[in-house]
Amino acid sequence: MGVFENIDSFELVAQLIGICAMVMNILSFQQRSRLAIIAFQLVSTGLFSINYFMLGATVGGALNVVGMIRSIIFINDKKVNAKHIGWIFGFAGAYVAAYILTFTVFGKEPTPVNLVLELLPVVAMTLITVSFRSDDPKTIRIIGLINSPMWLTYNVVNMAIGAMIAEIVNAVSIILALLRFGGKGKRSESSASDGS
Repeated sequence: MGVFENIDSFELVAQLIGICAMVMNILSFQQRSRLAIIAFQLVSTGLFSINYFMLGATVGGALNVVGMIRSIIFINDKKVNAKHIGWIFGFAGAYVAAYILTFTVFGKEPTPVNLVLELLPVVAMTLITVSFRSDDPKTIRIIGLINSPMWLTYNVVNMAIGAMIAEIVNAVSIILALLRFGGKGKRSESSASDGS
């Protein structure tokens, strides 16, 4: 069974959930429209939150719960004025709160390495939240490519196998989507997919 032979059934379930989350995350960047990208990421973040909590990676789990709420808000952007700058500050505050709770409530030891490691996904989540304000799927993909190394580092340390694979394949997937859709502007890319 290779990589899975030394893990118990609980951890195996956690890793399988992470692999399902990985598939949804990778598929998200192959969608043509902004709405479809965010919808696929909503499902992915829900599965990843379960995966991280099961593995004891609490900041990752908490950030993905906030990420689910963020996706729902950005899907309904016209109803809730999701592009208002207040949402960015609100989500950034929630990410920082998750970071602080990791060391206070959840008992993670605040060593210099842990302080930096747990900050990486906070920065990544903040970047992707900022990208969701864009109407341009290309911008969302580029920022996704920038934050992948931060999540990858966090995932390697926490042995989140599905999430590790996701970030590696995700980077390749985003590059392929950027090549596939090339220099198309937001109007031509989104108008081709508004009906789906």
